[in-house]
Amino acid sequence: MSDFDRGFARPGSVAAPDMAVDVGLRAFMLGVYNKVALGLVLSAVLSWVTGMYEPTRALLFRVDGAGHVGYTLLGMIIAFAPIGVLLFQGFARRQSAESAAFTYWAVVSLIGASLGMIFLLYSGVGIFQTFLVTAGAFGGLSLVGYTTKRDLTGMGSFLIMGVWGLILASLATFFFHSPALVFIINLLGVGIFAGLIAYDTQRLKMTYYELGGNQAALSVATSYGALSLYLDFINLFRFLLYFMGGSRR
Repeated sequence: MSDFDRGFARPGSVAAPDMAVDVGLRAFMLGVYNKVALGLVLSAVLSWVTGMYEPTRALLFRVDGAGHVGYTLLGMIIAFAPIGVLLFQGFARRQSAESAAFTYWAVVSLIGASLGMIFLLYSGVGIFQTFLVTAGAFGGLSLVGYTTKRDLTGMGSFLIMGVWGLILASLATFFFHSPALVFIINLLGVGIFAGLIAYDTQRLKMTYYELGGNQAALSVATSYGALSLYLDFINLFRFLLYFMGGSRR
């Protein structure tokens, strides 16, 4: 559930600037993508350690006699901690490059540690194949968001409302164990986060022009932009796992 949190303040809609390729824009976006890539590497390492290394796996996850996988108390704290980090930073009066970077790496580390559960639920081959598909989809959708002339603000607002709908529907699954509902949630999740990758990429492009070369603000935007795209990637990956993961259970 913690992965649904966007963690990035959305700028207001602005008129589309000249979309000619700009050296500063390319450097800004490259900084964002590099940070996303490093975050995914860190998450992969942490998830493997918590999911495959027995001492850490026993601390965070449990498997009951019926084969049901769940979190231990410590595991639940780590899984929901990103929400606390994001809320704390959201109430901060000033955002510095250092605090934004701390938020990014803290959330990435916590989510990575909690993702170890996927190794208990899905096959290693399925996880790897799903990651490759997600990476390919992410690259293509982000390219669409970067190059399109169409304003995606309206679509983005609709998709963000869809995220809240997914959260409410996911909560409902705790009370109504319906395979059909779970299937619909995962199917919608794939569509929603695929769209958000394109939207967030375009939003970052607009943010660069809005900030007008303010290096301090751009440093903050790099971390929060990377966090936004990282969360899109992770959520798309997790929803695709439902269809491609090769469940162990």
